[in-house]
Amino acid sequence: MEAKKIKLKGDKFIEQIPSLKDKALRINLNENIYGTFAEIGAGQETVRHFFRSGGSSGTIAKAMSAYDKDFSDAVYGIEEDGRYVTESRLKKMLTFEGKLIEERLSRTKHPNKMFFSYANTVATIDFAKQFKGHGWVGIRYQLDPNEAYNEIIIHIRFKETDSRLQQETLGVLGVNLIYGAFYKYNDPKKLLRYLYDHLDKDQLEIDTINFSGPRFADVDNRLMSLQLVKNGMTDAVMFNPEGKNILPAAILYKKNILAFRGSFRPVTNVNMDMYEKSLKMFLEENKVEKENTLVIFEITLSNLRSDGEIDERDFMDRAELLCSLGQTVMISNFQEYYKVVEYFSNYTKARMGLAMGVNNLIDIFDEKYYRHLSGGILEAFGKLFYRDMKVFLYPMLGEDGETITSENLKVHPRMKELYKFFKFNGKVVDIDDYNPDILQVFSREVLKMISEGKPGWESMLPAGVSEIIKEQHLFGYHPNTLLSANN
Repeated sequence: MEAKKIKLKGDKFIEQIPSLKDKALRINLNENIYGTFAEIGAGQETVRHFFRSGGSSGTIAKAMSAYDKDFSDAVYGIEEDGRYVTESRLKKMLTFEGKLIEERLSRTKHPNKMFFSYANTVATIDFAKQFKGHGWVGIRYQLDPNEAYNEIIIHIRFKETDSRLQQETLGVLGVNLIYGAFYKYNDPKKLLRYLYDHLDKDQLEIDTINFSGPRFADVDNRLMSLQLVKNGMTDAVMFNPEGKNILPAAILYKKNILAFRGSFRPVTNVNMDMYEKSLKMFLEENKVEKENTLVIFEITLSNLRSDGEIDERDFMDRAELLCSLGQTVMISNFQEYYKVVEYFSNYTKARMGLAMGVNNLIDIFDEKYYRHLSGGILEAFGKLFYRDMKVFLYPMLGEDGETITSENLKVHPRMKELYKFFKFNGKVVDIDDYNPDILQVFSREVLKMISEGKPGWESMLPAGVSEIIKEQHLFGYHPNTLLSANN
C-alpha cells in the first residue's frame, strides 16, 4: 500500500524545479522539437547537457562552435565594427542556422517538426581578471510548424572570477532558456524568473531581454525590463525614445553623461526647464562635446512603488511621456545618488553631471543614508563626486516665498563645512537662467489636480504632454472626472 503524503499545518507551497537533466530530457523526448546549437567563445556548454541527458539524436540537428574568428566570419559574415560579442552577431547566427535547417530538411517529409536555433556568443573572464566577461544568448524557434518564428534574446554579464565556472553557468542558463521558451512561453514574467533555476544572482546578471514573434505579440519589452530590476537580476535597465530596450554598456560607453532623477509623475515644465538649462551649462564644460553627450532621465525603483508594490501601469505612463519628449530613460534600484554615479563610472571616464533641485541636494547631505557604509558619508561622497562629477542645482521656493539656491540653502550643522568644501571647489553650481514663473509647479500637485478633475494643470506640463494624458487616460485622468468636480 502506498504511504499517504503527509502535509502539516503551516506548510508552504514550494514550486518543484525540474533538474537540468529533466529539462533537457523532456526536450529530447519530444519528437517534434529539432534544431541547431551554435556556441562561440566558451565552448559547447549548453548542448553538452542535451547530449548527456539521453535521447538527443532526435533533437540535435547540429552542434558547432565557430571558435576561430576567420572561420566564424566565413560562416556568418564580417561584422562592421569588427566585434564578435554583439547582438548583431547573435541574430546573424540564429537566422543563418534557422535557414539552414529549413533548406536541408523537407517540410513534406517532416510536417510536424518545430525547428529552433539556439546560439550564444560570449567572452569569459580575461587572464588578468580585469574584465569579468559578458555575452549574448538567444533562441529562435517555432511552437507550431505552420507558424512564424519567435525569438528571445538576452544579454548577460558574468560575476564569477573563474572561466570554468562561467562556462558552467552559461550552460545552465542555456538549458533554462530553451526549456522556458518551449514550456513557459505563455507567462513571460515567470519564464524570466526561471532563467535563474539552479543559478544564483551572484553568478550572473541579465541586463537586457527582448521577446518577439507571434507568441509574444502582446509582450511589452519595457515591462520585461522592469521585471529584471524588480527581481534583482540587474541594477538598471534603459530604453530609447522609441521605447526599445537598449544595452546600458553600449549606450553609456565613453559618453559624457548628464542625469536627472525624478518621479516624473507626470513630467512638468520644471523638469524640462531644469533639463534645458543644465544641458546648456554642461555642454559649456571643458571636454564636453554635444555629439558625445548622453542625457538620461532616471527613475529609481523606490519611486515606482505604490503601497509597497511596483505599480506597472504607473511605470508605463511615466516612461511613455518621457519617451514622447525624445528622452532616454533608465530604471534603477539605486536609492542613493552615489550609486548612480558609481554605476555610470563602470562604463565611462568622461565628464558627468547630475541635475537636481535644492531639496534633493539637502537630502544628499543627510547622514542617515550612509550608515551602512564603513566610511559613512565621506565614503559616499568620494564616490559621488568622482573625478569630474558636478551638480547643477535648480532653485526652489522657501516657505516664505524666498528663492533658495546653493548660496542660502541649509544643511545639517555637522555637514555645513563639508558642503562648503564642495561648493567652494565648484562641485555644486547654480542654474541661474531658470524660469522663475514655474517654481511653484510640483508634480504631486499636478497629479492631484488630474485625479480630482481640477482645471488648469495642462499649462504646467510641456507642450503635447497633457494631450497624451487625456488621450490615453494616464495618471487616473478621465473626462468625466472634470464634470463631476464642477457639479
